[in-house]
Amino acid sequence: MNLLMLRPNTIDEVQTIVRQHPRLHLRGRGSKPALSTPPGDAETLDLSGLSGVVEYNPGEYTFTAYAGTRIAVVQSMLDAHAQYLPFDPPLVEREATLGGTLAAGLSGPGRYRYGGVRDFILGVRFVDGNAQVVRGGGKVVKNSAGFDIPKLMVGSLGQLGVLVELTFKVFPKAAAYTTLQLHCPALDEALQALYQVYTARLDVDSLDLAPREDGSATLYVRLGGLPDALPARAERIRALLKGGEVVDDAEEAGVWRDAREFAWVPSDWSLVKVPLTPGRIAQLDAALTLKCVPGSSQARRRYSCGGNVAWVATPESLVALDDVLTSFGLSGLVVFGPAGQVRIGARNGQAFERRVKEVFDPAKRFG
Repeated sequence: MNLLMLRPNTIDEVQTIVRQHPRLHLRGRGSKPALSTPPGDAETLDLSGLSGVVEYNPGEYTFTAYAGTRIAVVQSMLDAHAQYLPFDPPLVEREATLGGTLAAGLSGPGRYRYGGVRDFILGVRFVDGNAQVVRGGGKVVKNSAGFDIPKLMVGSLGQLGVLVELTFKVFPKAAAYTTLQLHCPALDEALQALYQVYTARLDVDSLDLAPREDGSATLYVRLGGLPDALPARAERIRALLKGGEVVDDAEEAGVWRDAREFAWVPSDWSLVKVPLTPGRIAQLDAALTLKCVPGSSQARRRYSCGGNVAWVATPESLVALDDVLTSFGLSGLVVFGPAGQVRIGARNGQAFERRVKEVFDPAKRFG
């Protein structure tokens, strides 16, 4: 079946398309293939043409932009005023957009300190299944505008409406960063180190743990702040962990660039995001290494945000990973992988999802 690629440039055009087409699949610039590839019966609504910054007020630490705006464009604008997006959006080099990032509910390792994308979205405008423009939230940090529709749209995967305009709050950017990396011969030892940092009263920007195929693991602790203060802060963590190597400058930036862009994931592998808690990492990791290896390739894992998010990459079918997550009562969002398989593992909140969809998309136009 030959289906259209619809590419509006204005909100009015989005409304017209929604009125005229019974089945639509929404995409930005395709940075998340498992989410942006349409099923066979839907036409693609490409929002990359709905792009540009509408309003930026550095003094108020807020900006408003169209949903198809590339995050790289926003970051360049914010850099000029020493500001940034603290939820550390991933896949910037793959041309991720604001709308796609919000709809997928994705944040990078930097969310550890200040929170994820849901903590920085202030307002949204979207076109619902009746082709009506709906506004939620506002354009200021202090805002009480009824039901929190902006947070409802986080992770909605384009099922409730077409995001067209977003307002975010931003923060001042740290003057410098440094990272302490601790190599541990076993995962259990690395987990103990993670717990020590996690429970200490330390201002840590990012806290990630990366297991290796040989059973070892590396803990990464990132600090941001004034350049003169960072060495003493890093030394305090070195003393806490009784070891570790300090990394600075380009090498330090590269560590987190690779994490944010998933450089550790081979191009033809699937990638799944799994929310969890640090206390469940050991059991989950053991299950992953045992059950997700039908052949010789082991699933690769990275535990981000202090162990509250697992990123699991596999070259195999997702059936084995689906079974593992289901057995643990965990859900997974497929970011890279086969089209049509968006969620695996346990499914919670489906009754609420159906009720909300009946309100915003009663005709079920959106996939």
